[in-house]
Amino acid sequence: MEKTILIIEDEQQIVEICRDYLQAAGFSVISAADGLSGFDLVWKANPSLVVLDLMLPGMDGMEICRRIREKSSKPVIILTARHRELDKLEGLESGADDYLTKPFSPRELVARIQTVLRRAGNGQGDKNFQKAALQLDRDHYRAILPWGEVSLTPTEFDILAELSSRPGEIFSRGDLLSAARGVSFESYERAIDSHIRNLRRKIDREELGERHIITVHGFGYKYVE
Repeated sequence: MEKTILIIEDEQQIVEICRDYLQAAGFSVISAADGLSGFDLVWKANPSLVVLDLMLPGMDGMEICRRIREKSSKPVIILTARHRELDKLEGLESGADDYLTKPFSPRELVARIQTVLRRAGNGQGDKNFQKAALQLDRDHYRAILPWGEVSLTPTEFDILAELSSRPGEIFSRGDLLSAARGVSFESYERAIDSHIRNLRRKIDREELGERHIITVHGFGYKYVE
């Protein structure tokens, strides 16, 4: 079935170039030129994936991404003209699955979209995973814990599945990047730190002394039950 990509971008030339490449790759494309109408289309058109510029009139891309994440695990790829590493990491912390820095290759965008959508599909291996108190539901990208359930992005799901598959074992950032199955963060392994922070906000209850994802300084991260 043809998948629909929503592009929220105020530079029409970029939209048209991306549309041409995505349609050639078999996607349907819709677009919005400002943040408010783009955010509205997220829910009205229910696209398979959102390509989101950060600097938009009406509502900026960071705010759109945060609001999407309040209700949905729909895949989001951010486009940014901001070259600072901090800006890229902030985009990931807002809940994006990947990012591209302008100027970018339309072919690379298509490849990133295909990679993220593959992970957001049925996935590889078992769809459901349970280890002690944690249950992972790939069908709905949820983590189910004794106190409740939380929605995860595809990237967060894959990272948590890798960590919890071998409790107590230390995983490097490189290990976790590989677990995300092809997501490219250029040289920024620190992008994993952003996803780890998001996961901790969702599954840890530090106020009750419950911490599942532990930092092992100088080495990486581990999951404890």
